Amino acid sequence: MHPTIYRSIIFFILLIPFYSIAQNTGKITGKVSDTKNNPIKGAHIKIVETNIATSTSSSGNFDLTIDSDKNYTLKVTHVSFQDYELPIRLKKSENKVLNIKLKIKEQEISEVTVETDKIIRDKNISIDKKHLKQIPVSSSGAVEQIIKTLPGVNSNNELSSQYSVRGGNFDENLVYINEIEIYRPNLIRSGQQEGLSVINPDLVSSVQFSSGGFDTKYGDKLSSVLDIKYKTPTKFEASAELSLMGASTHFANASKNGKLSYMAGLRYKTNRYLLNSLDTKGEYEPNYTDFQALVNYKFNSAFSMHIWTSFSQNKYNFEPENRSTSFGTISDALNLDIYFDGNEKDEFNSNIQAVTFKYHPNSNSFIRLIGSRYESIEEEKYDIMGQYYLSDLFVSQGGSQSESVENLGIGTFIDHARNKLDQEVYNMDIKGDHSFDDLFLQWGVGVKKEDISNRINEWQYQDSAGYSVPVSDSKVLLAYNRNANNKISSKHYKSFVQATQMLETKNGELQLTGGLRYHYWDYNKKGYFSPRGSIHYIPNWKNKVKFKLAAGLYQQIPSYREMLMIDGNISPKVNIQKAIHYVLGQEYYFKAWNRPFKFSSELYYKDLLSVTPYDIENVRIRYYGDQEAEGYTTGLDLRINGEFVPGTESWASLSIMKSEENIKGDEMSFIPRPTDQRFNFSMFFQDYLPNNPSYKMHLALFYAGKLPVWTPKRGKDGGSFRMPNYRRIDLGFSKVLVDEKSKNKGLLRHFKSMWIGLEVFNVLDINNTVSYLWINDISGNQYAIPNYLTGRKLNVKLSAKF
Repeated sequence: MHPTIYRSIIFFILLIPFYSIAQNTGKITGKVSDTKNNPIKGAHIKIVETNIATSTSSSGNFDLTIDSDKNYTLKVTHVSFQDYELPIRLKKSENKVLNIKLKIKEQEISEVTVETDKIIRDKNISIDKKHLKQIPVSSSGAVEQIIKTLPGVNSNNELSSQYSVRGGNFDENLVYINEIEIYRPNLIRSGQQEGLSVINPDLVSSVQFSSGGFDTKYGDKLSSVLDIKYKTPTKFEASAELSLMGASTHFANASKNGKLSYMAGLRYKTNRYLLNSLDTKGEYEPNYTDFQALVNYKFNSAFSMHIWTSFSQNKYNFEPENRSTSFGTISDALNLDIYFDGNEKDEFNSNIQAVTFKYHPNSNSFIRLIGSRYESIEEEKYDIMGQYYLSDLFVSQGGSQSESVENLGIGTFIDHARNKLDQEVYNMDIKGDHSFDDLFLQWGVGVKKEDISNRINEWQYQDSAGYSVPVSDSKVLLAYNRNANNKISSKHYKSFVQATQMLETKNGELQLTGGLRYHYWDYNKKGYFSPRGSIHYIPNWKNKVKFKLAAGLYQQIPSYREMLMIDGNISPKVNIQKAIHYVLGQEYYFKAWNRPFKFSSELYYKDLLSVTPYDIENVRIRYYGDQEAEGYTTGLDLRINGEFVPGTESWASLSIMKSEENIKGDEMSFIPRPTDQRFNFSMFFQDYLPNNPSYKMHLALFYAGKLPVWTPKRGKDGGSFRMPNYRRIDLGFSKVLVDEKSKNKGLLRHFKSMWIGLEVFNVLDINNTVSYLWINDISGNQYAIPNYLTGRKLNVKLSAKF
C-alpha cells in the first residue's frame, strides 16, 4: 500500500473517537457582564457536577463543552458579585449562547474600597466586619461600640450597648439580624445590669447602619436601623478568645456537597472587674452567658432552609457595702458617704427561635418566608437600705487634701422592688425581591402577635434627721411609689412595597426609590400609612461624588413601655409617635497620599409631629404615656474615613444637633429633649509599626456635649440643668503571634492566626457622670449626687482562629 494512503487511513481511524465524542457533546458560549452591561473579567464558570471550568476573558466572554442529554448546573462566581446558578441541558451538537448578568455582592465589600461601584450606590453606612475584633470594647457589644463612633450617634455610657441617634431614645432604634427584628429588655435600669448584646461578632457577615431617612422595607421606628447579616459557612472555621472580662468561642463547617452548613457561638462575660472601679463598693456578681446556633440546608439550587436559635441568661447580683462620692467645685465642695445594708438580685433571660425558607425561582426573583418567636422573662428584686452623711468639704489649695468641716444632712433611704415581666412575640413575614433590568421591586406582608404580663411593685422611702420626706403630720409618705399589674395582648398587621429605578443620563446615574408601608394595630383598631422616598444622584465627574435627598413619614406604634404612665399603669390614651425625616447629603470620594478616602455630610430636620415625653434614668426610659408633645430635631453630621495609615481604615465623626419638644397642655414652651446633646465628636483610629506591622494600635475617642437633667418623678414643670461633658479614650495594643502567611511548626501549625492584646479603658481616668442620686433634707433642699461611670482599667486578651 502506498505510504500516503496508509497514513490517511491511520489518520481517519484516529479521528473516529473524536468524531463520536463531538456527536455526543454540546457547546456553551456567552458573555458575563454587570447590570450596566460592563464586561466582567475573571469570573469563574463551572459545571457543578463535573470538573469542567473556565474563566471569562477581558471582554467577559467564555465557552465550555459538555456532554449532551444530561442535566447540569452552571455556576458563575466572582469575588465582587453575587453567585449565579442556571440549570442547563444541551442536545447533541447544540451551541447555546448565554448572556449572564451579575449583581453587585452587598455583603463582602468593604466601605473603604472606593474602586468598586457598589460602594457609591450604598444607601447605608457599611462597616467592615474585621473592625469588630479591633476596637477596644469595655463592656458594650463590639458592633454597638463601632456604631457609637458614627455620625449622629450618641452614647454616654460605656457599660451599655444602647445608643441615641439624632435626638431619639434607645427605643427608637431598629435592629435586625437576618431580617428578624430584635427586642431589648424592659426592666434593665443601668448599663451594669445589661449583660451581653444579642449580636455575636464572631458570627457576623455584614453590618449596615442608617441614621435617618431609611427605606420603606425597614420597620416603624423614628430614628435608625441597624441591619446585621450572619455568615453562611462554606468551610471549617473556629475561633476562641479569652480575657479578664470573659471568654468566647465559635465554630462553623459545611458538608462536602455544600448542602448543609452550620455555625454556633458561645460567650461568657462578667463585669466584676470593671464595676470594682465604681464609687459604690461591694460584692458584684454579674454573670452573662449566651449561646447561638445557625443551621442552613440547601435542598437544591432554588430552595433552602435556615434555622437560627439564641439563648441568653443575664444574672446580676449585688450586695453594696459603702459609697463615698466627692462632687461640686473647689469653692463649694461636697461629699456623700453612704453605708448600705441589703442586696439586689436580677435575672434577665431571653431566647429566640427563627426559621427562614428561601426560594430562588430564577436569578431575578428571591422569596423568603420568615417565622420567629421571641421570649423574655425578666425579674428585678432588691431591698437596699442606705444611711447617708452629706458633708461640706474644705479643699486645700491645689486640691491635694480635703476634710469634712460641716455636716449638711443625715438620713436614711430604703429602696424596694419586686418587678417581673414576661413577654412573648411571634412574627410571620413573607418578603420578595424582583429585578427587572434597571427596576428593583421589593415587597412584604406580615403579622406580629405580642403577649405581655408585667407586675410592678417598687417604692422608695426617705428619711432626713428623723422625718420622712415628703413630710406629713398624719402618716408616713413614700418619696416614690409604683404599683401595677398589667397585661396586654395585641396583633400587628404590616405590609410594604418599595421600588428602585436606576436611570442612566447623559451627565450621570440617577437612583429613584419610593415606597409605602401600612400598619394596622388591633389594640386601637386603626391603620397607618407611611410613604417614604429618596433620590441618589451620581454625576459623571472625575472624582466620584454622590448626592442624596430623602424624605419620609415614620410612625412608631408604641411598645408596651411607651404606653405606661409614670405610676406604672397603662395609659388610657394611646399615642402614635410620628415624625417626618428630611435628609440632604453628599459623599465625596477622593485620594490623598495615593490612598482612598471618603468625606460625607448630611443636613437633616426631623419634624416631630407627635411624640411621648420621657425621662432617662441611666438606661431606663420613663415615659409619660398620658401626655403628648410636638417638637423637632435638626442638625449636621460630618464624617471622613479612609486610609490615614496605609492599609488600615480609620475615621472621625462630628455631629451638631438641637432637639426640643413642647408638651401639650402645660404652661411651658419648647424645652430640651432628654437626648438634646448639642455636639458629639468621635474617632476610631488604627496604626502599626512601619518596620513591624505585627504590632498594632487601635484607639476609640469620644467627646460629647452636656445632656439635660430633670428632677426625677416630678414631671417637667420644674427647672433643669445639664450634666458635664462626656470624655473618654479607650486604647488597644496588639501583637500578632501567628498569621495565615506564617509557616508554623509544632502546636502552632493548628492555628490560622493568633494575637495577644492589651486594652486600656478610660485612659485619662475621667469621672464621667451617667445619672444622679437625689437626696432631700428636712429643710426642703435637694441635692443631685452624680453617679460616676468606670475608671481606668486594663484588660488582657488572647484571640485565636483555627
